[in-house]
Amino acid sequence: MENNIQKQLKTLPDKSGVYLFYNHGGELVYVGKATSLKSRVKSYFSGLRSPRPVELMIHNVAKIKFFVTGSALEAIILEGNLIKKYWPKYNVLGKDDKSWNYIVITKDKCPRVATVREQELKLMGENKAKEAYCDIFGPYPGLNAKAAMKILRRMFKISYCRPGAKRACIYREMGECLGVCTGEISPADYKRKVIRPLKMFLSGAKEKLIKKVVREMVAAAKAENFEEAGRLRDQLRALKRIHDIALINKSWVEDSASKKTKMRIEGYDISNLGASNKVGSMAVFDADGPVKSQYRKFNIFTVPGQGDVDCLAEVLSRRLKHKDWLMPDVILVDGGRPQVNRAKRILYERGLNIPLVGIAKGPKRAKNEFLIVTKNPAMYGWISSNKNLLIRLRDEAHRFAVSFHRKKMASLRPV
Repeated sequence: MENNIQKQLKTLPDKSGVYLFYNHGGELVYVGKATSLKSRVKSYFSGLRSPRPVELMIHNVAKIKFFVTGSALEAIILEGNLIKKYWPKYNVLGKDDKSWNYIVITKDKCPRVATVREQELKLMGENKAKEAYCDIFGPYPGLNAKAAMKILRRMFKISYCRPGAKRACIYREMGECLGVCTGEISPADYKRKVIRPLKMFLSGAKEKLIKKVVREMVAAAKAENFEEAGRLRDQLRALKRIHDIALINKSWVEDSASKKTKMRIEGYDISNLGASNKVGSMAVFDADGPVKSQYRKFNIFTVPGQGDVDCLAEVLSRRLKHKDWLMPDVILVDGGRPQVNRAKRILYERGLNIPLVGIAKGPKRAKNEFLIVTKNPAMYGWISSNKNLLIRLRDEAHRFAVSFHRKKMASLRPV
């Protein structure tokens, strides 16, 4: 890695945002989003490689720029706007029509808001798309459409009902629809109060929108239109504090599950029955289970006595020197707080922000207490959904270590 890249990596914040990669000729070649710019961008330079074009060309990156955003949703929107503006080479090369979503606004009297995939737009053709939609925002690679639309609907009171309904829709009863269904809001007012602010937000003009909402809120209060002032106050709060943790969790889990070649979980255990002939194991799982061709055995050379924590430290340190091995997305250690703390220190010393999980089993192996070290809140949701997989990996790392130790001891017995 070149020194100038190392310096740039040190400036990355642990915040959500968008990163831009430029080649040696100054050309923008890739745009990506991240819930943690520091963690995501560093991962490209950690030795992990997959068939994605952007990761195969990472050695050609000479300059990194980034923009911090107030939320993951804003990072998704900014990424889409930058891709649409510049169409960077490696975004296009890595494109999968099934994962590129757009947010569209129809030309109906009361415009409807929906998500469509790139594939659908291609089938419609450019002319039919223009006839159907007044605005098309995106592309948004890997967008969790359902979660994103839920956030936008609540923030802007987007209506999914039809005008002229016999009864109010459920969202109207919940206060999340302005009454399109019951005729309580005219098409003109719906466009002014809902569609125009939504367009501003999707165009990346959040700060300008906030100023507009403040002005309108003050004017409504002066006119003693307190219901409208209250609606604008609630919208202002939502804009200033976008609750998109559901979007982060779901998109992270879906992304990991859909890219099993990248989902690599390494489990470690130590086996010893005395001060000598200690061994360690590394078992590897993907989202489906064991990847036995990637298992590794370690003889312990530097640790006197029976210190499992020191043995784990030696194994992890030696493993991380292997730049020719794929880097893990998650590291699992068989043990409690002492093992987790030592592993955490080793990762920190090497500048690695790899999620770390320990499973403390208790003296009788009668419990499974999970210890989690990560700055990514999505990991907590992923671990809750995959506890059985992690327990299987812990048990497999233990089995593999014990098996190696027994074979080694058997080879030392006199015949």
